[in-house]
Amino acid sequence: MSSTSTRPARRTIRQFLPPQHGAWAMLLLPYLAGLLVAGFRWPDVPLLIAWLAGYLLSYYVFLAVKSRRPGRYLPQFRLYGLLAVPAGVIVLAAEPRLLWFAPVYAVLLAANAWYAWRRRERALLNDLASVAQSCLIIGVVTVIAGGRPADTWAAFVLVLLYLTGTVLYVKTMIRERGNHTYRKASAGYHLAALAAATVISIPAALVFTLLLARAWVLPGRSLTPKQVGFVEIGASVLVLSVVAL
Repeated sequence: MSSTSTRPARRTIRQFLPPQHGAWAMLLLPYLAGLLVAGFRWPDVPLLIAWLAGYLLSYYVFLAVKSRRPGRYLPQFRLYGLLAVPAGVIVLAAEPRLLWFAPVYAVLLAANAWYAWRRRERALLNDLASVAQSCLIIGVVTVIAGGRPADTWAAFVLVLLYLTGTVLYVKTMIRERGNHTYRKASAGYHLAALAAATVISIPAALVFTLLLARAWVLPGRSLTPKQVGFVEIGASVLVLSVVAL
């Protein structure tokens, strides 16, 4: 009886939560990095609501663009729109300077929409546009704290380097498994990222040395997507620790 009763609940959860587990790290890591380096102010609470609900809303909007069937996703539009819009209005009322970020986000979201329309949402450039959107939240949190995005450039660069490398690395582990060209590109990128991290700090260099090792050693090994995800959770914690330093 209990298993039967839980099936509708599971279907509802699946209907309203996308199976994009890696997206949560991409959303939360930059947000937390921003709090660590810029500090906390009360608008960061509605910002988190707008940030997460906005991602979920965009996910279903792009599904509607891809499928050409917007009516299918009206419940998701209503739910996440009712969460994202009021929270976003509160944040903008508290800090109107955030409107300067709007044109950049508009361009990046337009790129996502174009790839969704073309049904090429797994394209590398589309993933990189999403990474850029995520990393910009560090600047948003900094402005809310009363600073300038330039004040937290090191955190922005480290998170951007990490998430970009993760896009390449995860592709070598799942969708591009066995593709030696992708593996070499990923390793080459991580080597360049290590050089950039070395300029920022010694702890950053140590973490990016480990990231380079995982990008070179793990592709080709029989890790499940869940195991790949666990590795990235540990990597995210390391990057966040370096940002905190």
